[in-house]
Amino acid sequence: MSIHKSVKRVTTHVLNEMKLKNEKIAMLTAYDYSMAKIVDEAGIDVILVGDSASNVMAGHETTVPITLENMIYHAQSVVRAVKRALIVVDLPFGTYQGNSKEALISAVRIMKETGAHAVKLEGGREICESVERILSAGIPVMGHLGLTPQSIHKFGTYVVRAKDENEANRLAEDAVLLQEKGVFAIVLEKIPATLAEQVTISLNIPTIGIGAGHAVDGQVLVLHDMLGITQEFSPRFLRRYHNLYQEIGGAVKSYINDVRSVDFPNEKEQY
Repeated sequence: MSIHKSVKRVTTHVLNEMKLKNEKIAMLTAYDYSMAKIVDEAGIDVILVGDSASNVMAGHETTVPITLENMIYHAQSVVRAVKRALIVVDLPFGTYQGNSKEALISAVRIMKETGAHAVKLEGGREICESVERILSAGIPVMGHLGLTPQSIHKFGTYVVRAKDENEANRLAEDAVLLQEKGVFAIVLEKIPATLAEQVTISLNIPTIGIGAGHAVDGQVLVLHDMLGITQEFSPRFLRRYHNLYQEIGGAVKSYINDVRSVDFPNEKEQY
């Protein structure tokens, strides 16, 4: 029997076993109880409580504004719903960059106040001190290389990263460095598929891709993008499995019409 079907609870060890057995890892974001319950019961392996909540839940243009308190609130909601998936929480911008002590304090707060299983940090060699300090407290860390949305003001654009040789070499080196420091997996976002494949082969830990081709060990998408709730975001890597924006809008219009025509509530819907 395949690993993902046999386990009752996904752990970091399970993800490593899946990589060894060449079983692909399925990961999605979730930010609230109701959606997390659906995603977990459907059989997802990893739920990321992403700082993308800043975009899809709060309406911000970037992930930068979301706070640690916001992330803790969303993570608490998700943890209450989930029985099987591994839950990873993004450390938001400003809670770990350049200050490893603050990074540890932020990670400890997330673990203690939410009951999540791991945290995720964006960046390579520049955050290694923070990674080490968090790991020293026994908190699992997931890395994130390539397009790092928290650094949007540095990059100035969401274009594909690591297309030139120097940046590609640096990313590959950072991936190995993060593995040596002890991260259990690395997200590779919006990089050339050939580079993602090379990095995946070079590592013993799983890679999770988003716009990084199919040779990685798993895939992640933002739930609201995948379900078609968000409409304005249409990168090449996004496959929409539904158009809930249109379906929900249609349901709301039907409800409005029924209320105005006094069709709702009918005789059976009254006491």
